[in-house]
Amino acid sequence: MSASASVPLSQKFKLPNGVEYEQPLGLFINGEFVTGKEGKAFEVINPSTGKVAGMVHEATAADVDIAVDAAETAFYDGPWSKMSSADRGHLLLKLADLFEENLTILASIEAFDNGKAIQLAKGDIGACIGCLRYYGGWADKIHGKVIETSPESFNYTKQEPIGVCGQIIPWNFPLLMWAWKIGPAIACGNTVVLKTAEQTPLGGLYAAKLCKEAGFPPGVINILSGFGRTAGAAIASHMKIHKVAFTGSTLVGRQIMKAAAESNLKKVTLELGGKSPNIVFEDADIDRAVEWINFGIYYNAGQCCCAGSRIYVQETIYDKVIEAFKRRAQANVVGNPFDEATFQGAQVSEAQYNRIMSYVELGKKEGAKVEVGGERHGSEGYFIKPTVFSNVTEDMRIMQEEIFGPVCAIAKFKDLEDVIQKGNSTAYGLASAVHTRSLNTAMEVANRLRAGTVWVNCYNSLHWALPFGGYGESGIGRELGKEALRNYTQVKTVNINLS
Repeated sequence: MSASASVPLSQKFKLPNGVEYEQPLGLFINGEFVTGKEGKAFEVINPSTGKVAGMVHEATAADVDIAVDAAETAFYDGPWSKMSSADRGHLLLKLADLFEENLTILASIEAFDNGKAIQLAKGDIGACIGCLRYYGGWADKIHGKVIETSPESFNYTKQEPIGVCGQIIPWNFPLLMWAWKIGPAIACGNTVVLKTAEQTPLGGLYAAKLCKEAGFPPGVINILSGFGRTAGAAIASHMKIHKVAFTGSTLVGRQIMKAAAESNLKKVTLELGGKSPNIVFEDADIDRAVEWINFGIYYNAGQCCCAGSRIYVQETIYDKVIEAFKRRAQANVVGNPFDEATFQGAQVSEAQYNRIMSYVELGKKEGAKVEVGGERHGSEGYFIKPTVFSNVTEDMRIMQEEIFGPVCAIAKFKDLEDVIQKGNSTAYGLASAVHTRSLNTAMEVANRLRAGTVWVNCYNSLHWALPFGGYGESGIGRELGKEALRNYTQVKTVNINLS
């Protein structure tokens, strides 16, 4: 961190793929980009090189206070408070159009800021567009209902917005999580103070610029760059914020929940970690299953909360699957995120790179066998070769703890009962998958696995219309779909005595 006096509010950026654009660097509060109250700034690191890419202004607790006041004013007194639900939806649709117009810039920012492959970044922005349009369509369809109790009374309910919502998003899908949070909150009529991850602030700031272009009134959407221990903590404990949504680690999720409880008992939704089982039965299409196993763990360089990092293969086909999977993993193109052929880009930071490599070393010490990978890729940036461990047992830490990188463990199972027991032997419950030609097997496994999502003959098949969230220590509440609207409304009952 350093003083922000030398950091402008915006700066011309030229990215490695030749894309040139004006990058906002200030805090977006009350419809304007501003400097932080305490005059701080921090570095943004390009994970593909490990070098400083620029600096952004840092939000502290004082800036959270200012942003919350702006959001509260917008909610109660500004034009937002008088805007029709249909007009709110139109603004979200306009924002989606602007995302579409700026798709190349936004995807390029994600590849630069996060290190993910440009082809995956383009997919992320496409999903942002779909999400914003989906919730734009929901805005004027959020209704209460009439409830008949007796001839002497008229009763109805209203779905009302909560007010000022705090949102804290992670670094692995910066803009996609931005859209997942903003879409339902705004559709329901709330105002927002959102903190981006300190590792990846650039995309959220550019999206804030598009919010202004779309015509959102000042104070409705406020975007802050800052650190969890300061700005994030201030959001979680703020007395004027009545709902907080967080995506990130289970450890931090516990802290968010505690702060919410000890402040004003604000509503909480948490989308947290996972250690998801990916199960292959002997009747599966092996070639197809291997493709999905590969996608399930190495997508986004393994930095995915629902990554299929525990792979269970029925013992009769284990040798065949592991050989095919090793070949497929080694075929992944790792490297420059801006190369269209790249599938696996960089890990997001040096800290994350070191954390992943410490788990690789731990796996070796625990007695697991490295089938492929297990080492650095290249000499610059934070790249790790796709890694597969075999000879694992259920009590190994690499089988129980979330690694959040391109590392998986593959184990045998005997039959359905055996794999259900193993699949559920975790404190998490975010996602899972089963590969089989048998509909009966697929349905039984889907019904018995304790996970918020079960994919059948696929993996990571997310869609904005499908609820997403976890069981157990994977979180509370659901993102996406109609279910997400419940997170951002509260029910009012009106009872009229007609007698």
